Amino acid sequence: MTQLNTPYPATAYLTGFLRQHEARLGVEVIQADAAIELFLRLFSRAGLGRVRDQLARKPLVRGGQGSRSRRSEAVASFLAQADRYISTVDSVVRFLQGRDPGFALRIVGGDVLPEGPRFAAIGDGPGADDEDPLAWAFGGLGTADRAKHLASLYIDDLADAIREGIDPEFELARYGERLASSAASFEPLRTALEGKPTLVDDMLDELARELVATHRPDVVGLTAPFPGNIYGAFRIARAIKAIAPATRILLGGGYVNTELRELTEPRVFDYVDFITLDDGEAPILALLEHLRDAKRPLLRTFVRARGVVHLRTDAAIQDVALRDAGTPTYVGLALDRYLSLFEMLNPMHRLWSDGRWNKLTIAHGCYWKQCTFCDVTLDYIARYDRAPADLLVDRIEALIAETGQTGFHFVDEAAPPAALRALAETLIARNVMITWWGNVRFEKAFTPDLCALLARSGCVAISGGLEVASDRLLELMKKGVTVEQVARVTRAFTDAGIMVHAYLMYGFPTETAQDTVDALERVRQLFVEGCIQSAFWHRFAATAHSPIGKQPALFGIKLSRAPKVTFARNEVAFVDPTGCDHDAFAPGLRKALYNYMHGLGLDVDPRTWFAMKKVPKITVPPDLVRRALATLDNR
Repeated sequence: MTQLNTPYPATAYLTGFLRQHEARLGVEVIQADAAIELFLRLFSRAGLGRVRDQLARKPLVRGGQGSRSRRSEAVASFLAQADRYISTVDSVVRFLQGRDPGFALRIVGGDVLPEGPRFAAIGDGPGADDEDPLAWAFGGLGTADRAKHLASLYIDDLADAIREGIDPEFELARYGERLASSAASFEPLRTALEGKPTLVDDMLDELARELVATHRPDVVGLTAPFPGNIYGAFRIARAIKAIAPATRILLGGGYVNTELRELTEPRVFDYVDFITLDDGEAPILALLEHLRDAKRPLLRTFVRARGVVHLRTDAAIQDVALRDAGTPTYVGLALDRYLSLFEMLNPMHRLWSDGRWNKLTIAHGCYWKQCTFCDVTLDYIARYDRAPADLLVDRIEALIAETGQTGFHFVDEAAPPAALRALAETLIARNVMITWWGNVRFEKAFTPDLCALLARSGCVAISGGLEVASDRLLELMKKGVTVEQVARVTRAFTDAGIMVHAYLMYGFPTETAQDTVDALERVRQLFVEGCIQSAFWHRFAATAHSPIGKQPALFGIKLSRAPKVTFARNEVAFVDPTGCDHDAFAPGLRKALYNYMHGLGLDVDPRTWFAMKKVPKITVPPDLVRRALATLDNR
C-alpha cells in the first residue's frame, strides 16, 4: 500500500526501460499493481460482507476490571450500520474513481452515507456552525468537493474498522509498517508471514495467485519503496512460491536501498531469490542475462549460496544514464481504477491524494547533497545525473498521448533551478500545456522572474525543506539557506500564484525547547505574510547513511548501543545531551499548523499551543520575515 490515487512510479519506470530491451533479451515485460487491487477487493460489496461476517464472529474485547466487554468505536459503528455500508460501498468507490459524478448530489444531500466516528470531527472544524458545519471550508458552492470529502471520511471509517477489528497492521497507505521499520531481525516479519493469516492476508494471497495464473511469469520483480510495503511484498512472494516454485522472484526499491544494505539473514531467501540495491535498471538487465547464462556477472545483487548471503557485484557494469532510461509507461495498469481522496481540507495537501499524476524525474540524485540529515552517501542521492529539457518534454508528450492526462508530478530529489528554467522555456517554446508540481530547495536562484516563468509553464505548487526555522540549526544541517532567504523565495513563488508547502523538522540534535518555539513563531510569520500555504512537521530521525549517523560526535550526540543487525538497519537511536523532551511539543506543533493552514490562530502567541507547565519565552524578532520581504518588495 502506498497511495490510492495514482500508481507508484517504480514499475512504470522499469517497464518503460525494459521494453526497450525485450527483443534483445527475448522477454515480454508486464506490470501490475496488487495494492490498488487489494483495496478494491476489500472495499467492495463482497469484501465488506466478508469483513462483517468475520467481525460478527469475533469475541468482544474485555475492558478493565468491572467493565463490560466492548468493541472499538469504529468496529461497533460499522457493525451497527453494516448493511448500509455494504449497499453503498460500490457506489462510493465508483464516485471516488470519477465514474459517477452525479452521485455527489446524493452524498451532500445527506442520509445516503452511514456516518462513523470520522464524521464527528466535521462539527469541530475551524469556524464550523450547526446549520452547515462544512461551510467554513466549501462555502455555498463546491458540491463535488463536499461529496469527495464526505466519501473520503466514509473510506477512513471503514479502514479504521478493518484495522481495529480484522488486521492491526492494515492502513490505507501502509501495511505491516511496524514489522519492517529498522527491523534488526527478520523474525517478527517471518512470524507474521507464517502465522495465521488475516482476512487482508487472504485477499492478497488470492490476488497473487490470480496474477500468476493470468500471466504465468518466469521472473517476478517486486518494488518495496517504504517500510509499509515490505510485508505485502513478502506476502506476495510467499504466495507465488507456494504455487509456482520455479518462478524467480527479485526484490528492490527504496526500502531495500536504505534498510537492507547489511543483510545477512539467509531465511529471507526462502521467499525471494534475489535482492537488488539502488537503481534497478542495470541490475535487472544483468540478472536477466545471468538467468540465461550463469557465468554472466550480477550487479549489486544479494543471493543465498550454500546457506550464506552474498552480495554479488561487478564494477565493470555501468548504471543506466537518465537519458537512456526510456519513457515510463503505465500500459497494463488500469488508471481508471484509482481513487481520488480528499481527507485534508488544505489545497496543497490535496495534491498528494486527489487526482492522478503522471510521474517523471527531472534529475537523478541531488545537486546539493550536503544536508547532514540526508542519506547523501547512497546512490539515489550521491549520483547526480540530469536529463536534457528537450528529452523531458518528449517524454511528457509521450505520457500525455498514452494516458490522456496532462498533470505531472516531478518526483525524487529537489529539482535544480537551472533544469526547471530550461524545462519551462522548452514547454513554452513547444506550446506543451501541462499542470505540474515538484520539490525544490529554497535557494536564492528562485527569483521572482524565474518563479513567474515556472508559473507560465504550468507550475501550480512546490514543496521544499525549511526544516527547523533556525539559522543556527540550518547551518548545522548544511542546508545552504537562511530563514530570511526562505521567506523571500517562498514569497516569490506565492506572488507568482504557486502554492508552497514547507517540510519542517523538530528534534534535530542540539535543538532546545527555545529553538522549537522560535521555529514555530517564524513559521507563523511565514503564514501571516502569505509566504507558505501548507506545511508538515516531521520528527527528526538519524539514519545510518547520513553524516549525522556516520559522525555523531560532530553534532553533539552519542549513538545508542544497537542490536545485532541481520536484516534491516536505517534509523539509529541516539542520546542528545540537551535533554529536551521533543515529543512533548508534537501535539502543539501539529495543532498550530492545522489552524494556520486554515487561516486561523495566526494572531495567537505560539506558546499557547503547548500544554506544558513551562514554555520558554519567545525571543524571535516579530518582524523577521517582514524585514526579509522588504528587500524583495523593493528589488
